[in-house]
Amino acid sequence: MIKYTKYEVARIIGARALQIAMGAPLLVKLSEADLEKINYSTVEIAKMEFHNGALPISIKRPLPEKV
Repeated sequence: MIKYTKYEVARIIGARALQIAMGAPLLVKLSEADLEKINYSTVEIAKMEFHNGALPISIKRPLPEKV
């Protein structure tokens, strides 16, 4: 698994939470009880998806050019 910086993690979770808020389907199976426990929070759902490795989001890191 790729090691992400805290800024990359925040960006990934924020982008996915926005997608969920706009109506995107969930990538993990959650029961109604689980959703009620987290108060239907899109950020919490996005965190669960991220930690389960279900997100198809990748990071491109610019590398320094050789001189």
